[in-house]
Amino acid sequence: MSQANIEDNEVDIVIAALHSDLTSFMIEWKPVFSRFHLIIVKDPDLSEELQIPEGFNLDVYTKSDIDGVVGSSSSIVFSGYSCRYFGYLISQKKYIISVDDDCIPARDSSGSLVDIIAQHADNLTTPATPFFFNTLYDPYRKGADFVRGYPFSLRSGVTCALSCGLWLNLADYDAPTQALKPEQRNTRYVDAVLTVPARAMMPVSGINIAFNRELVGPALIPALKLAGEGKLRWETVEDIWSGMCVKVICDHLGLGVKSGLPYVWRNERGNAIDSLKKEWEGMKLMEEVVPFFQSVRLPQSAIKAEDCVVEMAKTVKEQLGQSDPMFARAAEAMVEWVKLWKAVRSRELST
Repeated sequence: MSQANIEDNEVDIVIAALHSDLTSFMIEWKPVFSRFHLIIVKDPDLSEELQIPEGFNLDVYTKSDIDGVVGSSSSIVFSGYSCRYFGYLISQKKYIISVDDDCIPARDSSGSLVDIIAQHADNLTTPATPFFFNTLYDPYRKGADFVRGYPFSLRSGVTCALSCGLWLNLADYDAPTQALKPEQRNTRYVDAVLTVPARAMMPVSGINIAFNRELVGPALIPALKLAGEGKLRWETVEDIWSGMCVKVICDHLGLGVKSGLPYVWRNERGNAIDSLKKEWEGMKLMEEVVPFFQSVRLPQSAIKAEDCVVEMAKTVKEQLGQSDPMFARAAEAMVEWVKLWKAVRSRELST
């Protein structure tokens, strides 16, 4: 990873374990993961013991570990896919790469195995360009540059804090789309990376992301929980809420977000039709949530991600909390998350 100026010991790979047998998953990823430290967080609702092959540098965290750190806090729930956030919380590395246990390495157009660590590292260590769109996508990639008319004053770009990878096979459609098109699969490997423009919202999925924990770690938040939330991705919008929080905060702090490479291969899981009823609540919420995030502005006094989360929580409570108690609970969880983040950091400094 020397080409990206990131050392192996600066990276934690966080894996949310929703299934007990990780053997085939780990074997598939061994060529990519073997050099790095892994944080595996077991879903606290999973009763079976994890099965993990040898040959990895890893730490496993279970419900007792989560309870020991979080204590009696009731506003943050690390159940299901949200258990990955405990990995973000407990990590002490500068960069975090998060991959779900239903994904395996993809292959590029030439058939070569995709090294998601190296590509995420490239995204995070080259500037982003959120304030003026470059029609050749990422101008910092080999073989690209800024196009005619791009202001020279903006060509130095800004620090990229979040890299959102994509996936082949099962695309991240919502339950109605997947139910209407059950055979549709994403087979297009698009060799491109782009910076998401400032003030543009996007649905961030936690399936395959990387971020600079020191800059935006506290902004990735397990906050919004649906009343009838299930275990499948169709049945939760927690990562979408978290993604909009971090995007608004990146815009406010002058940081960049990239989307595109690297790809993973996502396996089949769940039944879209069975999930329709559970997800409908989240789909309706988005019609209210997106305009909120498009309009929210943070005060100039908020100069760190932690400050931004607290300020955003106030606005969530004031503007959304009256319409649905779910938003009030989300605001409470956001404040609690910052307190927890600071407490964990202070313990690190004192040891």
